[in-house]
Amino acid sequence: MFQPSVLTLFLYFPEDKSEYIPAVISLTIFMIAAFFTMRFIIKISKREAQKAKELEEQIKNNQFTQRDR
Repeated sequence: MFQPSVLTLFLYFPEDKSEYIPAVISLTIFMIAAFFTMRFIIKISKREAQKAKELEEQIKNNQFTQRDR
């Protein structure tokens, strides 16, 4: 198991809490960017799914018209 002295190498809790401000700002910026990126990806995905559905309907209609001939 981990020794407590090993864990203290990775944990740092500053006495001056103002050192957290840059971390909170950068976290907020990246979270907002991640949110808008996911919204953009979902929007593109829905658009591509609609195009695929339209193409599938078009292919089905072409197959039915070819069978009728």
